[in-house]
Amino acid sequence: IEPLVALVRDGTNAQKEKAAGALRNLAVNNADNQVAIVDAGGIEPLVALVCDGTAAQKERAAGALANLAANADNQVAIANAGGIEPLVALFCNGTDAQKERAASALCSLTVDNADHQVAIANA
Repeated sequence: IEPLVALVRDGTNAQKEKAAGALRNLAVNNADNQVAIVDAGGIEPLVALVCDGTAAQKERAAGALANLAANADNQVAIANAGGIEPLVALFCNGTDAQKERAASALCSLTVDNADHQVAIANA
């Protein structure tokens, strides 16, 4: 997982896209991988891709964040990394696929978390 996080952070555009997609897939319904991705420092570079990545990078990063947000601790980490505002912006202004991934992430971030609900409403 650490090499994938390193590629998301420092790889070429193609490497960032593929690595974000791989992290997305690894995090699907796998609590151990969700924790490992966060422990490897994966949230910040994924949030950065949602903000400044290519169209494909944004979609894959938002999907990865959606899957990571299935874990309550990761929800807090995503919010603390500044992930809510860029996900709201992607939901409002992205492609249909980007909007779907951002909506999924935002939905997961609001589960049993009133602070995140308010942050999303105010973003």
